[in-house]
Amino acid sequence: MKRKLLLSILAVVPAVFMPLAATSQIAPDRPAHTEQAEPSYKYEVFAGYGYTSLNQVNQSRNGLQGVNVSVTRDWGKHFGVTADGGYYAYSYGGTNPGSPAVDMLLLGPVLRANIFKNVDGFFRVLLGGEHTAGENATPSISFAGGIGGGMDYTLSRRFTLRASGDDIASSFAANTNPNVCSAGSNCSPHERRNSRAAFGLVYKF
Repeated sequence: MKRKLLLSILAVVPAVFMPLAATSQIAPDRPAHTEQAEPSYKYEVFAGYGYTSLNQVNQSRNGLQGVNVSVTRDWGKHFGVTADGGYYAYSYGGTNPGSPAVDMLLLGPVLRANIFKNVDGFFRVLLGGEHTAGENATPSISFAGGIGGGMDYTLSRRFTLRASGDDIASSFAANTNPNVCSAGSNCSPHERRNSRAAFGLVYKF
């Protein structure tokens, strides 16, 4: 009788400790490894050197240089809306008749995609207004717009180098003599297309 009782006790002891041993062998849960997420910025500001040709000015032989700035609101990595402004008042490569200056404000969508590693490309459509000063241009402000694009080279998370170009159309009749328009001749605005280029720095925030 005592022998059977002893055997029963010995059989119960392993049964009690086996679940504890199995539990101790299960590794505790570890937090999943997560890579540092790439920061996402909603806005970017561009500022840099700008150039535009000057086909709306009669007898002009040189373009104008100045400054180009823009602000873009991004929705994700591939789409945004940009407001673009330019002021060009300094002749490039020579002189022009009178003292022409061009300023413009344009707005439109921009699409972008990665080309290779740190290089992104973008395409945009811009619409707005353009003003030509110093040449008695008619009208004072013309509807303007066109298509363009460019490339961005990423320097850091917040800074990017940008080179861009556009073909901007407007409608002007340039007259150095205001009496010509009052006489009713040669005052009809015609479409003028000007190539535009810019190079500068982008800041994202």
